[in-house]
Amino acid sequence: MKRFKGDRTMAKPEPAKQPDLRYTVVIVGGGAAGIAVAARLLHERPSLDVALIEPSSTHAYQPGWTLVGAGAMSLKSTLKQEGGLIPSGCTWIRAAASTFQPDNNTLTLADGRVVAYNRLVVCPGLQLDWDKIEGLKETLGRNGVCSNYSKETVDYTWACIQSLAGGTALFTQPPMPIKCAGAPQKIAYLASDYWRKHGTLFRTNVEFCLAGDALFGVAYFRPALQEAVDYYGINLQYKHNLVAVNGPERKATFAITNAEGKTEHVVKDFDMLHVTPPQSAPDFIKESPLANGGGWVDVDPATLQHTKYPFVFGLGDVIGTSNAKTMAAARAQTPIVTANLLASLDGKPLTGAYDGYGACPLTVGYGKIVLAEFLYGGKPAPSFPYDQRKPSRFAWFLKTTVFPRVYWDMMLKGRDITVPHHPEWSKAS
Repeated sequence: MKRFKGDRTMAKPEPAKQPDLRYTVVIVGGGAAGIAVAARLLHERPSLDVALIEPSSTHAYQPGWTLVGAGAMSLKSTLKQEGGLIPSGCTWIRAAASTFQPDNNTLTLADGRVVAYNRLVVCPGLQLDWDKIEGLKETLGRNGVCSNYSKETVDYTWACIQSLAGGTALFTQPPMPIKCAGAPQKIAYLASDYWRKHGTLFRTNVEFCLAGDALFGVAYFRPALQEAVDYYGINLQYKHNLVAVNGPERKATFAITNAEGKTEHVVKDFDMLHVTPPQSAPDFIKESPLANGGGWVDVDPATLQHTKYPFVFGLGDVIGTSNAKTMAAARAQTPIVTANLLASLDGKPLTGAYDGYGACPLTVGYGKIVLAEFLYGGKPAPSFPYDQRKPSRFAWFLKTTVFPRVYWDMMLKGRDITVPHHPEWSKAS
């Protein structure tokens, strides 16, 4: 039958594809946040039908990579088999999520399968945008170009530190947000401390080139970090954003913004270059209806429930809240998402409220850490009754020994590890 323009039979929408899989709770992302939420949900409600979507077969304790790059921890100790961490009772869908259809309570996997859910938890982390720096991928892991942000190159960071006997060492930090905002400067301090102990720091020009105009986002801790900068003689270069690398010629190009707001490109020679790559939400999140204007999952900053789709929750690095993107933040968010998701399933009010807690153990030297803890708005929130701006060996013990055990043996097993924090203690110090 011939059909004409305007024929209503031509405008019929295609019927939605029937789900291939269906679960009560579906979690996208099998990193720290995803496994922790799955474990906690099943700990509190063992009969819950939970599935976790994650394509990777290797799970990494990424907070340890600063120490790996400084020779204080082995890479092997930070990696485990993903399948061995999936909690009992949780179905692992070893595939990548591709698109979301939140109006239908479904999502589609990269292989075309459709997964239906009653509640969805989105926590795939963020992506490292290595390609945004011209020439970086071609030289990363050789020619003195290293990064603690990749398990493939973190051991090379340590090799570069050990082999440098003088010259110029550049450490970079891109525009925010990035995960573990203190990590770019942590390795600069550890490297400088190593060179100091080996008598080569005096002939090494160490530069910390950051795209922003502040050493750290929480002003309370800046003086302590500035002391470390001054102690090692590190040259701070603000408004310096790495845009290109020529590894064979050992040249790094920075876009530098002056006081008038004008940008010019400056080329710096280097003998060692530690790169922190630009970072953003994963592309499949940016292109989804779950994203806000910046591409991050749009959740209420307190309840962590999506602002438009009430059956969707988010946590970890992918959400568009103003807290620091750290493992400590994911740990604090886990019980909030768990409580609110279960309340939502039960038709009860959401009473869990996240206060923006995050933490960054800033390694200012071997055996010395400034333990920065803070809430939304950069409000200091120490957990221990001492002035945490002062570098301590106690905080080093926490970072190197306690925190990894808490991660593997408690957080990923759904155990309650809430530690009270006390904003009032920062006023007394």
